[in-house]
Amino acid sequence: MNYQDLCALINEFVEGSTLNKVEEAGIKKIYSLTLVGVAAADDPLFLALKSPSVIGEHHLLPREWLPGAKAVISYYLPFSAEVREANRELGLPAREWLYGRIEGEEFNNALRRHLVEEFVQKGARAVSPILESRFSVVERRSNWSERHVAYIAGLGTFSLSKALITKKGCAGRFGSVIVALPLEPIPREYTELYQYCNMCGGCIERCPSGAIKREGKIIATCASYLETKIKPRFYPRYGCGKCQTNVPCEHKLPNLLL
Repeated sequence: MNYQDLCALINEFVEGSTLNKVEEAGIKKIYSLTLVGVAAADDPLFLALKSPSVIGEHHLLPREWLPGAKAVISYYLPFSAEVREANRELGLPAREWLYGRIEGEEFNNALRRHLVEEFVQKGARAVSPILESRFSVVERRSNWSERHVAYIAGLGTFSLSKALITKKGCAGRFGSVIVALPLEPIPREYTELYQYCNMCGGCIERCPSGAIKREGKIIATCASYLETKIKPRFYPRYGCGKCQTNVPCEHKLPNLLL
């Protein structure tokens, strides 16, 4: 399978799946066409994720998930305009965003399963760590970080809010599949962790919990806001996304400051 075939496989699912809409919420499309990246399974940056200053020793390498792994496929699912635009108002998260966050992740899991099944049918072993029983989160740090994997796979760089900014912005979700099939890695067009962020501070002003500072994001503050203010009100859905909407990097690369 070449890169073009891979992109077509993913985007055909995005366009054709009935899970990419929520009729009860009036959402015609949760996600737009995706971006796809590929990393070599032995890229040294995967080992760097085991550093305590990044994620930690519990973050598993591609070949710890899948012995004999050759490549890691990462993709970015940008939220559609109707989901993004609904969440631009300050205050509580928009109904569309909440459905996009929860039902949207159900779609994402379906896409993960679809890709694994497609590779297996073609005779190549594949796993999606998020779907595995070994997947876990320790002190709010998972043993497979989709955003960090996307960075390694060439999809984008981090922002002040710790979102990952891609060429289609940061308002969306990521997914990945590890395969025992040699695929050509996508070259990273950046060298710095925050290269696509212009540090404008728009996300600071948008954050209702005050979790984002010039020095970075306080993850515990963000998580506490979701647990105590959002989940009880909107259960079984939750989310916020204010720092990812109505900011310069919402659906494109921001104008970088020189």
